[in-house]
Amino acid sequence: MKENTHPTFFTDAQVTCACGNTWTTGSTMKSIRTDVCSQCHPFFTGEQRIVDTEGQVDRFYKKLQVRQKYLDEIEAREAARISPERPITELELGTRATDSLAKAGITKVGQALEKLEMGESHLLAVDGFGRKSLADLKKRLRQLGYPLPEASQEIAV
Repeated sequence: MKENTHPTFFTDAQVTCACGNTWTTGSTMKSIRTDVCSQCHPFFTGEQRIVDTEGQVDRFYKKLQVRQKYLDEIEAREAARISPERPITELELGTRATDSLAKAGITKVGQALEKLEMGESHLLAVDGFGRKSLADLKKRLRQLGYPLPEASQEIAV
């Protein structure tokens, strides 16, 4: 056998646990530090505690929080997208149609939807707002995901 190839073996190596428990064993290291031993490990103690030596639980909870924040932002964006408080100007109907609705006091999408619930004739009664504007309004509302009322589904001639 070659000399000096094997490490030195200590028969009186001191093992120290994070809980304060110490004992002697044989090892190639003079002193050993450990995080968990048979005195404090949940399997042996029957205690329900999480042994988190590297912050893995904290990292997992941070990932959960980031995901929840992301889902909340998506939900808020979706709610804002079909909000009845959205201004009519964001529908990009054209200057004439937008001005006509503004003169009639219809400045929000919710107000236009209320008029559509009563029937298309209520919107067509607005001065300067014709069939093309109505068709453009309904098309744009469908594109944005607004549910159109049943009364506006049929085209009145």
